[in-house]
Amino acid sequence: MTNKKSVPKEIKRIAVFTSGGDAPGMNAAIRAVVRTATYHDLHVFGIHAGYEGMIDTKVERLERRDVANIIHRGGTFLKTARSMRFMTPEGRQSAYETLLAFDIDACVAIGGNGTFTGASIFSKEFDIPFIGVPGTIDNDLYGTDHTIGFDTAVNTAVEAVDRIRDTADSHNRLFFIEVMGRHSGFIALNTAIGSGAGSVLIPEQDTSLDDLVENLRMDAKRQKLFSLVIVAEGNKYGNASQIADLVRPQLEMYDIKVTIIGHLQRGGSPSCYDRVLASRLGYGAVEGLLKGQRNVMVGLLNNKIAFTPFEDAIKKEKTINEELLTLAEVLAM
Repeated sequence: MTNKKSVPKEIKRIAVFTSGGDAPGMNAAIRAVVRTATYHDLHVFGIHAGYEGMIDTKVERLERRDVANIIHRGGTFLKTARSMRFMTPEGRQSAYETLLAFDIDACVAIGGNGTFTGASIFSKEFDIPFIGVPGTIDNDLYGTDHTIGFDTAVNTAVEAVDRIRDTADSHNRLFFIEVMGRHSGFIALNTAIGSGAGSVLIPEQDTSLDDLVENLRMDAKRQKLFSLVIVAEGNKYGNASQIADLVRPQLEMYDIKVTIIGHLQRGGSPSCYDRVLASRLGYGAVEGLLKGQRNVMVGLLNNKIAFTPFEDAIKKEKTINEELLTLAEVLAM
């Protein structure tokens, strides 16, 4: 049997942790949580390595000075991990015992879909309030216009594509450039528009390779012998190398190359936008807990703090802006 609190306690001690994939701006969010909690005379604890650290009692008290000089740093100083053990009742029981040992009344979980799924299950089992802060470069969580790390990831990808454009132009090459986005095309679409790419392939759009080939042939007839195609890793045709192999026999006029930007998109100093967003959401998480919010994700909708139930944030689909799809198509002509 699980041990449950029968009466909600006044929140005096909170824990913060990062879980899942890292995202630029996570440190800024941790900083905001710690300093907002300290402002309200709360005790705040950092849990290292996400749910793994919660199971293994890797917990430390955090003061204002512990989060000084981290707002500009990428990654997460609390470290992060994915935990298979937390998916078991025994693992969650061990995690609960850690929170009991430190008299922790509520938690702020910074992460993405998997992080919030775990928080939702755990909170229901043990009646501990959780608020999630959306930290994922994919920008695929329902209930917020942007997630922490997305802006930095797009800026990194655009900078890389700008550099590839120089060599593509110099050598008259066609580049297929793969960016992250296993289930969503937010990074790819924004990168394509921001870099002036000729085409984009994303999971949400049923683009035909025949249409792509025809457009590239038309470009060649117009004496445009270099082009850039942005590929989200989760598109239906496979990775960038596989797509290049599929179209190469039909595009003999092009020297075709492939570049995979990969984990470069996760690292690096967060952009100003991500630092401000993370600060607002970290602040909002603590304020929300103190006002009775629980088992929700804090987000930014129309530039205002909003709270979305975990179930909606996890299960509801965040759709691609159709106007951006049209924009990408029109500007690529």
